[in-house]
Amino acid sequence: MTQSALGTVRHDWTLAEVTSLLDMPLMDLLYHSQRVHREHHEPNTVQMSTLLSIKTGACPEDCAYCPQSVRYDTGLEREELMEVAAVRERAVRAKEAGATRFCMGAAYRSPKARELRIITQMVREVSALGLETCATLGMLAPEQARELKDAGLDYYNHNLDTSPEFYGQIITTRTYQDRLDTLEAVRAADLKVCCGGILGMGESSSDRARLLMTLANLPQHPESVPINQLVQVPGTPLEGAVPVDPLDFVRTIAAARLMMPRAHVRLSAGRQGMSDELQALCFLAGANSIFYGEKLLTTGNPDVERDRSLLARLGIKPERATQAGGSPAMRNEETAA
Repeated sequence: MTQSALGTVRHDWTLAEVTSLLDMPLMDLLYHSQRVHREHHEPNTVQMSTLLSIKTGACPEDCAYCPQSVRYDTGLEREELMEVAAVRERAVRAKEAGATRFCMGAAYRSPKARELRIITQMVREVSALGLETCATLGMLAPEQARELKDAGLDYYNHNLDTSPEFYGQIITTRTYQDRLDTLEAVRAADLKVCCGGILGMGESSSDRARLLMTLANLPQHPESVPINQLVQVPGTPLEGAVPVDPLDFVRTIAAARLMMPRAHVRLSAGRQGMSDELQALCFLAGANSIFYGEKLLTTGNPDVERDRSLLARLGIKPERATQAGGSPAMRNEETAA
């Protein structure tokens, strides 16, 4: 693979190719990732999402990183599904703070019919505010994905978390294929996909390469690719895990940008523990989306004022809702049409 071919949209990556990307001299990797980023996205802009936990705790899954699992004693209080009006109020506040996408997360293995009916009402209310809508509700059957699409949902988040090989050390209550089946159901319903992974769970560099390879070799690249840094929560099995090297985190962001050039690559969980300088490197590497607000489901996030200050210092502006996706040239063509 020649360096001039980096940033080509493709779905046939090999492990050796991805490994070579991650092993590239960092300055070369950043040069190419920023070059490709500017070919497909407006420079110096970031898409801003807000994530709200609409139902918290008591999840039957055993994801080793998650404080919402009923299997771990993390001190998290269980909260039932929120009222539709309360969700709408939080969406209004998120929009006023500058978010263009509102994500609703619920701790389910898979939502039941009654719960899904209430969530579709939430989707309709949030969509009516002019916000993009996203949901993460666990596994979906094809008919559930269609129901959400009919309600106006734009994105569905369902992360692969890690490589197929390492996955069994993190989760045993659902298979990797279960996750792929949900992604297939979401695509079949014509929903956009938000799908990424978590770094710092004890995985190897090969596992990171295999995660990226799996994502990039999907029949269609995810429109959003969240790259999370593990937030270690006391009481979970991953408390005390060796943190990921910050520069390896940056390398993963850059490789994701090169392998999925049209996607929004989201600098996601773990930002609260990142320095401003590390976040700046991630933006240089091609990250162009963040979660914006004080909390990610149940863990902390940099507050709004800190984010505003950092983005202002970097000269990065919020992406307008009408700019979501595509290259500047593509957006100009769409405007002219």
